[in-house]
Amino acid sequence: MTFEANAAEPRLAERHQLRRCLLTVADLLAEGGHVLETISLPSCGLAKREMKALEARGTGWSVCRKTLEASAAAGINPEGRFVLTALGREVLFDLFGQGAADCA
Repeated sequence: MTFEANAAEPRLAERHQLRRCLLTVADLLAEGGHVLETISLPSCGLAKREMKALEARGTGWSVCRKTLEASAAAGINPEGRFVLTALGREVLFDLFGQGAADCA
């Protein structure tokens, strides 16, 4: 196996983890009455109160949030809300299509 192939493996593994987290987050958003655009539009996002509610439900939210932020696929916008970055929107678009990530 060449160096290039070895270097690509972590990127593929990271991308797979991002996809799994986004699927989990999509389910959590739907259960909470939100739509995917809540986090895919940079001007929207989840407020701290909404994130705490997700955490309180004992879901995989905390792990997914940390994964998304550590990979630079999500972060906090200037209004203090959790949103996807361009990378997160790109992966979301790959999963769900253009309607899920209008800004991708």
